[in-house]
Amino acid sequence: MRSEKLLFLIFMIFCCSTMVVVAQPRMTKEEYIEKYKKIAIDEMKRSGIPASITLAQGIIESANGNSTLARKANNHFGIKCHKWDGEKHYHDDDAKDECFRKYDSAEDSFRDHTDFLMKTPRYRFLFDYSSDDYKSWAHGLQKAGYATSKTYASDLIRTIEENKLYIFDSGDYTRKVTFTRTDSDESFVITVKKRKIYERNRIKYIIAEEGDNLQSLTKELDLFSWQLRKYNELPEDYQVQPGELLYIQPKRCRPEPGNDFHIVKKGETMHSISQLYGVKVKKLYKRNHMEPGTEPEEGQKLWLRKTRPRSELAN
Repeated sequence: MRSEKLLFLIFMIFCCSTMVVVAQPRMTKEEYIEKYKKIAIDEMKRSGIPASITLAQGIIESANGNSTLARKANNHFGIKCHKWDGEKHYHDDDAKDECFRKYDSAEDSFRDHTDFLMKTPRYRFLFDYSSDDYKSWAHGLQKAGYATSKTYASDLIRTIEENKLYIFDSGDYTRKVTFTRTDSDESFVITVKKRKIYERNRIKYIIAEEGDNLQSLTKELDLFSWQLRKYNELPEDYQVQPGELLYIQPKRCRPEPGNDFHIVKKGETMHSISQLYGVKVKKLYKRNHMEPGTEPEEGQKLWLRKTRPRSELAN
Protein backbone atom coordinates (compact mmCIF):
# COMPACT_ATOMS: atom_id res chain seq x y z
CA MET A 1 0.00 0.00 0.00
CA ARG A 2 2.83 2.32 0.95
CA SER A 3 4.60 1.57 -2.36
CA GLU A 4 1.44 2.40 -4.33
CA LYS A 5 1.13 5.74 -2.55
CA LEU A 6 4.79 6.43 -3.23
CA LEU A 7 4.38 5.63 -6.92
CA PHE A 8 1.30 7.84 -7.08
CA LEU A 9 3.19 10.69 -5.41
CA ILE A 10 6.11 10.30 -7.83
CA PHE A 11 3.66 10.29 -10.74
CA MET A 12 1.99 13.53 -9.56
CA ILE A 13 5.33 15.24 -9.04
CA PHE A 14 6.38 14.20 -12.55
CA CYS A 15 3.13 15.53 -14.05
CA CYS A 16 3.41 18.85 -12.22
CA SER A 17 7.04 19.32 -13.19
CA THR A 18 6.22 18.49 -16.81
CA MET A 19 3.50 21.11 -16.84
CA VAL A 20 5.92 23.69 -15.48
CA VAL A 21 8.45 22.85 -18.19
CA VAL A 22 5.88 22.85 -21.03
CA ALA A 23 3.98 25.93 -19.99
CA GLN A 24 5.65 29.03 -21.41
CA PRO A 25 4.69 32.64 -20.81
CA ARG A 26 2.80 34.27 -23.66
CA MET A 27 4.67 36.98 -25.52
CA THR A 28 3.11 40.43 -25.24
CA LYS A 29 2.66 42.70 -28.24
CA GLU A 30 5.33 45.05 -26.91
CA GLU A 31 7.79 42.18 -26.52
CA TYR A 32 7.02 40.98 -30.04
CA ILE A 33 7.68 44.43 -31.51
CA GLU A 34 10.90 44.82 -29.57
CA LYS A 35 12.13 41.37 -30.54
CA TYR A 36 11.42 41.53 -34.28
CA LYS A 37 11.67 45.24 -35.19
CA LYS A 38 15.28 44.90 -36.39
CA ILE A 39 14.61 42.05 -38.81
CA ALA A 40 11.54 43.93 -40.11
CA ILE A 41 13.68 47.03 -40.76
CA ASP A 42 16.43 44.93 -42.39
CA GLU A 43 13.86 43.32 -44.69
CA MET A 44 12.45 46.77 -45.56
CA LYS A 45 15.94 47.85 -46.62
CA ARG A 46 16.27 44.72 -48.75
CA SER A 47 12.91 44.91 -50.46
CA GLY A 48 10.99 48.14 -49.84
CA ILE A 49 8.22 46.40 -47.87
CA PRO A 50 7.33 48.75 -44.98
CA ALA A 51 8.64 47.50 -41.65
CA SER A 52 5.30 48.53 -40.15
CA ILE A 53 3.44 46.23 -42.54
CA THR A 54 5.74 43.29 -41.78
CA LEU A 55 5.37 43.77 -38.03
CA ALA A 56 1.59 44.26 -38.22
CA GLN A 57 1.20 41.12 -40.34
CA GLY A 58 3.34 39.18 -37.89
CA ILE A 59 1.32 40.46 -34.92
CA ILE A 60 -1.99 39.52 -36.55
CA GLU A 61 -1.01 36.26 -38.24
CA SER A 62 0.96 34.86 -35.29
CA ALA A 63 -1.01 36.36 -32.38
CA ASN A 64 2.16 38.09 -31.16
CA GLY A 65 4.17 34.92 -31.74
CA ASN A 66 1.84 32.81 -29.58
CA SER A 67 -0.11 30.92 -32.25
CA THR A 68 0.34 27.18 -32.66
CA LEU A 69 1.80 27.73 -36.12
CA ALA A 70 4.35 30.23 -34.79
CA ARG A 71 5.34 28.04 -31.83
CA LYS A 72 5.54 24.71 -33.66
CA ALA A 73 6.68 25.81 -37.12
CA ASN A 74 8.20 29.29 -36.57
CA ASN A 75 5.71 30.43 -39.22
CA HIS A 76 4.71 34.00 -38.33
CA PHE A 77 2.88 34.91 -41.56
CA GLY A 78 0.61 31.96 -42.26
CA ILE A 79 2.40 31.14 -45.52
CA LYS A 80 1.29 27.82 -46.94
CA CYS A 81 3.38 25.25 -48.80
CA HIS A 82 3.00 26.67 -52.33
CA LYS A 83 6.12 25.52 -54.27
CA TRP A 84 7.94 24.76 -51.01
CA ASP A 85 10.75 22.21 -50.77
CA GLY A 86 11.52 22.73 -47.09
CA GLU A 87 10.02 21.19 -43.96
CA LYS A 88 6.25 21.18 -43.67
CA HIS A 89 3.74 21.50 -40.85
CA TYR A 90 0.12 20.38 -41.12
CA HIS A 91 -2.44 22.52 -39.37
CA ASP A 92 -6.21 23.09 -39.52
CA ASP A 93 -6.99 26.45 -41.13
CA ASP A 94 -9.58 27.12 -43.85
CA ALA A 95 -9.59 23.35 -44.35
CA LYS A 96 -8.39 20.39 -42.27
CA ASP A 97 -4.70 19.46 -42.25
CA GLU A 98 -3.51 22.24 -44.55
CA CYS A 99 0.18 22.34 -45.39
CA PHE A 100 2.22 25.25 -44.00
CA ARG A 101 5.88 26.09 -44.36
CA LYS A 102 8.07 25.22 -41.38
CA TYR A 103 11.20 27.24 -40.56
CA ASP A 104 14.27 26.76 -38.39
CA SER A 105 13.72 30.18 -36.79
CA ALA A 106 11.30 33.09 -36.71
CA GLU A 107 13.92 35.18 -38.53
CA ASP A 108 13.82 32.69 -41.42
CA SER A 109 10.06 33.18 -41.52
CA PHE A 110 10.50 36.96 -41.82
CA ARG A 111 13.00 36.55 -44.67
CA ASP A 112 10.78 34.07 -46.51
CA HIS A 113 7.82 36.45 -46.10
CA THR A 114 9.83 39.06 -48.03
CA ASP A 115 10.84 36.57 -50.72
CA PHE A 116 7.27 35.29 -51.02
CA LEU A 117 5.89 38.77 -51.70
CA MET A 118 8.73 39.67 -54.08
CA LYS A 119 8.48 36.48 -56.14
CA THR A 120 4.69 36.05 -56.32
CA PRO A 121 3.30 37.82 -59.42
CA ARG A 122 0.02 38.93 -57.85
CA TYR A 123 1.92 41.06 -55.30
CA ARG A 124 4.21 42.70 -57.86
CA PHE A 125 2.19 45.95 -58.04
CA LEU A 126 2.75 46.55 -54.32
CA PHE A 127 6.39 47.45 -54.94
CA ASP A 128 5.28 50.59 -56.81
CA TYR A 129 4.27 51.94 -53.40
CA SER A 130 6.72 53.75 -51.16
CA SER A 131 8.03 51.97 -48.07
CA ASP A 132 6.38 54.60 -45.88
CA ASP A 133 2.97 54.29 -47.55
CA TYR A 134 1.64 51.60 -45.22
CA LYS A 135 -2.00 52.35 -46.05
CA SER A 136 -1.55 51.57 -49.76
CA TRP A 137 0.35 48.40 -48.84
CA ALA A 138 -2.40 47.33 -46.45
CA HIS A 139 -5.16 47.81 -49.02
CA GLY A 140 -2.99 46.23 -51.72
CA LEU A 141 -2.39 43.10 -49.65
CA GLN A 142 -6.13 42.69 -49.14
CA LYS A 143 -6.81 43.31 -52.84
CA ALA A 144 -4.20 40.71 -53.81
CA GLY A 145 -5.85 38.14 -51.53
CA TYR A 146 -3.19 37.71 -48.87
CA ALA A 147 -5.88 36.87 -46.32
CA THR A 148 -9.54 35.87 -46.58
CA SER A 149 -10.67 38.46 -44.02
CA LYS A 150 -12.67 41.29 -45.56
CA THR A 151 -11.30 43.65 -42.90
CA TYR A 152 -7.64 42.69 -43.35
CA ALA A 153 -6.54 46.14 -44.57
CA SER A 154 -8.29 48.01 -41.77
CA ASP A 155 -6.94 45.48 -39.24
CA LEU A 156 -3.39 46.11 -40.44
CA ILE A 157 -3.80 49.89 -40.41
CA ARG A 158 -5.33 49.86 -36.93
CA THR A 159 -2.51 47.66 -35.61
CA ILE A 160 0.10 49.97 -37.13
CA GLU A 161 -1.46 53.16 -35.80
CA GLU A 162 -2.38 51.88 -32.33
CA ASN A 163 1.20 50.67 -31.80
CA LYS A 164 2.93 53.48 -33.71
CA LEU A 165 4.63 50.93 -35.94
CA TYR A 166 4.92 53.53 -38.71
CA ILE A 167 7.97 54.99 -36.97
CA PHE A 168 9.97 51.94 -38.02
CA ASP A 169 9.38 52.83 -41.70
CA SER A 170 12.04 55.52 -41.19
CA GLY A 171 14.62 52.76 -40.71
CA ASP A 172 16.58 53.88 -43.78
CA TYR A 173 18.03 56.85 -41.94
CA THR A 174 17.63 56.36 -38.20
CA ARG A 175 20.50 55.86 -35.82
CA LYS A 176 18.39 54.25 -33.14
CA VAL A 177 14.81 53.06 -32.82
CA THR A 178 13.65 52.07 -29.34
CA PHE A 179 10.34 51.08 -27.81
CA THR A 180 9.64 51.79 -24.14
CA ARG A 181 6.59 51.45 -21.94
CA THR A 182 5.66 53.17 -18.69
CA ASP A 183 2.82 52.35 -16.32
CA SER A 184 0.64 55.05 -17.79
CA ASP A 185 1.69 55.44 -21.38
CA GLU A 186 3.58 54.03 -24.36
CA SER A 187 6.24 56.07 -26.09
CA PHE A 188 8.63 55.51 -28.95
CA VAL A 189 11.90 57.32 -29.47
CA ILE A 190 13.58 57.90 -32.81
CA THR A 191 16.91 59.65 -33.22
CA VAL A 192 17.17 60.92 -36.76
CA LYS A 193 20.34 62.05 -38.49
CA LYS A 194 20.76 65.82 -38.74
CA ARG A 195 20.85 65.60 -42.53
CA LYS A 196 17.54 66.83 -43.94
CA ILE A 197 15.35 64.28 -45.70
CA TYR A 198 13.18 65.42 -48.62
CA GLU A 199 10.45 63.62 -50.55
CA ARG A 200 9.50 63.52 -54.22
CA ASN A 201 7.03 61.18 -55.90
CA ARG A 202 6.59 59.58 -52.45
CA ILE A 203 10.31 58.68 -52.41
CA LYS A 204 12.70 59.98 -49.78
CA TYR A 205 15.93 61.61 -50.93
CA ILE A 206 18.85 63.69 -49.69
CA ILE A 207 20.97 66.44 -51.22
CA ALA A 208 24.66 65.55 -51.37
CA GLU A 209 27.07 67.88 -49.58
CA GLU A 210 30.75 68.71 -50.04
CA GLY A 211 32.88 65.67 -49.18
CA ASP A 212 30.10 63.11 -49.58
CA ASN A 213 30.73 59.87 -51.44
CA LEU A 214 28.80 56.63 -51.84
CA GLN A 215 30.75 54.91 -49.07
CA SER A 216 30.37 57.69 -46.48
CA LEU A 217 26.66 58.14 -47.23
CA THR A 218 26.04 54.41 -47.04
CA LYS A 219 27.59 54.35 -43.56
CA GLU A 220 25.85 57.53 -42.37
CA LEU A 221 22.42 56.46 -43.58
CA ASP A 222 22.84 52.89 -42.31
CA LEU A 223 22.22 51.38 -45.75
CA PHE A 224 23.59 48.29 -47.43
CA SER A 225 26.51 48.88 -49.81
CA TRP A 226 24.41 48.32 -52.93
CA GLN A 227 21.36 50.40 -52.05
CA LEU A 228 22.38 53.94 -53.07
CA ARG A 229 23.80 52.68 -56.35
CA LYS A 230 20.73 50.58 -57.15
CA TYR A 231 18.16 53.17 -56.05
CA ASN A 232 19.86 55.85 -58.17
CA GLU A 233 20.99 53.55 -61.02
CA LEU A 234 24.64 54.54 -60.69
CA PRO A 235 27.88 52.76 -61.75
CA GLU A 236 30.08 51.27 -59.03
CA ASP A 237 32.82 53.93 -59.40
CA TYR A 238 30.40 56.88 -59.44
CA GLN A 239 31.65 60.16 -57.93
CA VAL A 240 28.97 62.04 -55.98
CA GLN A 241 28.66 65.76 -56.76
CA PRO A 242 27.73 68.41 -54.15
CA GLY A 243 24.10 69.50 -54.56
CA GLU A 244 23.16 66.24 -56.28
CA LEU A 245 19.84 64.55 -55.48
CA LEU A 246 20.19 60.97 -54.21
CA TYR A 247 17.23 58.74 -53.47
CA ILE A 248 17.38 56.56 -50.36
CA GLN A 249 14.40 54.47 -51.46
CA PRO A 250 13.66 52.76 -54.81
CA LYS A 251 12.42 54.95 -57.64
CA ARG A 252 8.94 54.26 -58.94
CA CYS A 253 7.50 53.14 -62.26
CA ARG A 254 5.45 56.32 -62.76
CA PRO A 255 5.80 59.99 -61.74
CA GLU A 256 3.33 61.95 -59.66
CA PRO A 257 -0.08 62.56 -61.32
CA GLY A 258 -0.03 65.47 -63.74
CA ASN A 259 3.47 64.77 -65.07
CA ASP A 260 2.59 63.04 -68.33
CA PHE A 261 5.62 64.17 -70.36
CA HIS A 262 8.82 66.20 -70.20
CA ILE A 263 10.33 68.49 -72.85
CA VAL A 264 14.03 67.74 -72.95
CA LYS A 265 16.35 70.66 -72.21
CA LYS A 266 19.93 71.07 -73.38
CA GLY A 267 22.33 68.77 -71.53
CA GLU A 268 19.63 66.57 -69.99
CA THR A 269 20.05 62.79 -70.12
CA MET A 270 17.68 59.89 -69.51
CA HIS A 271 19.29 59.45 -66.10
CA SER A 272 18.98 63.11 -65.07
CA ILE A 273 15.32 63.14 -66.14
CA SER A 274 14.78 59.89 -64.25
CA GLN A 275 16.20 61.55 -61.12
CA LEU A 276 14.11 64.68 -61.70
CA TYR A 277 10.81 62.76 -61.55
CA GLY A 278 11.77 59.74 -59.43
CA VAL A 279 11.05 57.30 -62.27
CA LYS A 280 13.18 54.28 -63.20
CA VAL A 281 15.33 54.79 -66.31
CA LYS A 282 14.23 51.53 -67.92
CA LYS A 283 10.60 52.68 -67.75
CA LEU A 284 11.46 55.89 -69.64
CA TYR A 285 13.19 53.91 -72.39
CA LYS A 286 10.24 51.52 -72.68
CA ARG A 287 7.56 54.25 -72.77
CA ASN A 288 9.41 56.15 -75.47
CA HIS A 289 10.37 53.14 -77.62
CA MET A 290 14.05 54.04 -77.26
CA GLU A 291 17.05 51.74 -77.18
CA PRO A 292 18.70 51.51 -73.73
CA GLY A 293 21.85 53.62 -73.69
CA THR A 294 20.65 56.19 -76.21
CA GLU A 295 19.95 59.77 -75.16
CA PRO A 296 17.03 62.10 -76.00
CA GLU A 297 17.43 65.18 -78.19
CA GLU A 298 16.92 68.75 -77.05
CA GLY A 299 13.25 69.70 -77.48
CA GLN A 300 12.07 66.09 -77.60
CA LYS A 301 8.81 65.24 -75.82
CA LEU A 302 9.65 62.43 -73.43
CA TRP A 303 6.66 60.47 -72.18
CA LEU A 304 6.66 59.80 -68.42
CA ARG A 305 3.35 58.17 -67.58
CA LYS A 306 2.20 56.54 -70.80
CA THR A 307 3.70 55.00 -73.92
CA ARG A 308 4.77 57.40 -76.64
CA PRO A 309 2.21 57.22 -79.50
CA ARG A 310 3.37 55.36 -82.60
CA SER A 311 2.12 58.30 -84.70
CA GLU A 312 4.82 60.50 -83.14
CA LEU A 313 7.49 57.93 -83.93
CA ALA A 314 6.63 58.18 -87.62
CA ASN A 315 7.17 61.97 -87.69
